[in-house]
Parts: sequence; C-alpha cells; structure tokens
Amino acid sequence: MRIITGTAKGLKLKTPKGFSTRPTGDRVKESLFSILNGLIDFSAVNVLDIFAGTGALGIESLSRGAMSATFIDFATADLISENLRRAKFSNAKILRDDFSKCLKKLSAQNLQFDLIFSDPPYKKNLAAASINLVAELNLLTPEGLMLVEYGADEMLDCESLNCIRKINYGSTTAVNIYKR
Repeated sequence: MRIITGTAKGLKLKTPKGFSTRPTGDRVKESLFSILNGLIDFSAVNVLDIFAGTGALGIESLSRGAMSATFIDFATADLISENLRRAKFSNAKILRDDFSKCLKKLSAQNLQFDLIFSDPPYKKNLAAASINLVAELNLLTPEGLMLVEYGADEMLDCESLNCIRKINYGSTTAVNIYKR
C-alpha cells in the first residue's frame, strides 16, 4: 500500500497488524483518483475520510494538494497518525470514536467537505448508513462528491444523495460516486 502521486509519492503506508481490515488496493485507488482528477481540483478541497483504516484515501488526497483532511476511525487512529507523520502532513485531524458520533460533532461545528470517502466494513449496512447521515447532517458542500466503497455482492440503495457513477472492481468491490 503506497501513495501514488504528489508530494508523498511512493511512501509505503503502515497497515494494521492483527486487524481484519480491508485496505483499498493500489489498483482500485489509482483508478478512483484518475476518475476524481477529471471531476475536482484537489488544491481546493477539504476531505473527510470515514472508516479511514490506514488513512490511504485521505493521505493520497493530501499528497495531491488537498487543503485539509479529517479522518474518522475508532480502531486505527494511532496508525493514521503515524502515516500522516511519515508523509509529513500536519493539515489533518483524526477523530477516534463511532463514525455517527463524529459526523454529528462535525455537523455541530457547521463543517462541510468537498470530498468524502466512506470505506466501511462490508456487509454491515454501514455504507448506506454513512451516506444517509452525511446527507441528513448536510456535510457535503453543494458541489462536493462522496465516494462509497462496498462489497460488489451487496445492494446499496440510497435516495438521500444522487449516484452519478457506479464502478465495479472485479467480483469483490464496488464504488459509487454521489453528489447532492
């Protein structure tokens, strides 16, 4: 697992030991960021990485010039901190709590994000829950994008945001891109 491009290009991220995490693979990440490059200007975005794991998606965004990143993960906050330190990024905040509590705290601060990643554990209905909560709490800017990764064999029906693109990566992973 590495940073693909930007100021931290080539940095190998530390990954959790003994966890049952499923980091987004380099091939999927590279494809996603190729799509994003045509949709957003990284130098003008604030990023939210929900279920951040290693922090790979948010750190990749920072490496490409994102203004800031906020990471949410209860189990891997220390690992994300280590990866941010190794990448030399200080324009980041890490929240260690249940994702719904964190999203409510961010909303209470009237924060909005231009790019939101949600990569929850598969088959726990957390993908739809994260989409619905982001929409309900108005955390996505008017032109913002939310990328949600989930199991390709799962159904993800969500009416709170508009799905503008669905990408399948083999038989295991799917990613939907949403707008308000």
